[in-house]
Amino acid sequence: MEKEVVISIKGMQTYEGTPPDIIELVTEGRLVRDGSSYTLSYQESELTGLEGTLTTIQVDGEQVTLMRVGEFNSQLVFQEGRRHLSMYNTPYGAMTIGVNTRHLLAELNDQGGDIEVDYSVEVDHALTGRNIFRINVKEAERGTGSLKQ
Repeated sequence: MEKEVVISIKGMQTYEGTPPDIIELVTEGRLVRDGSSYTLSYQESELTGLEGTLTTIQVDGEQVTLMRVGEFNSQLVFQEGRRHLSMYNTPYGAMTIGVNTRHLLAELNDQGGDIEVDYSVEVDHALTGRNIFRINVKEAERGTGSLKQ
C-alpha cells in the first residue's frame, strides 16, 4: 500500500532558560505500508530551515526511526524509556548525540493516524534540550487539487 497524504506537524523545542521554540507545518507526503510497518516521507521546507532535505519516519511496532537526508543528515531512533546514540551530520561537522525517549505514541493505519514523541537530546552526556513533536497523517483528497483538512 502506498498513498499520497497530508501531514500536519507541530514541534516544540525547549532549552533551559529560553522560551520554547514552536513550529507548525502542513505538507504533502507519502505513506507506505510494508507488512506491519509504515513509512512516512516528506520534503522539508524553508520554514523548517531544512529545505532540500527528505525526512522519512519509519514506524515499526514500539520503535520509530526518523531519518533525514540532505544538507543535514541524521538518524534518530525513538523507543519509550530507552536511550539511543545517533550521528548528526551538519555542514559544520558531525557529532554523536544521545536521544532519551520519555513518551512515544505511534498509531498509523492505511488511512493515516498519529505519531507523538517526547524526547530529550544530550551532547557529550550533557542535556541540551527537550523536544516534542506531534504528527497527524490524513489521506489526501482525490481529484480536487486541494488539501483535505
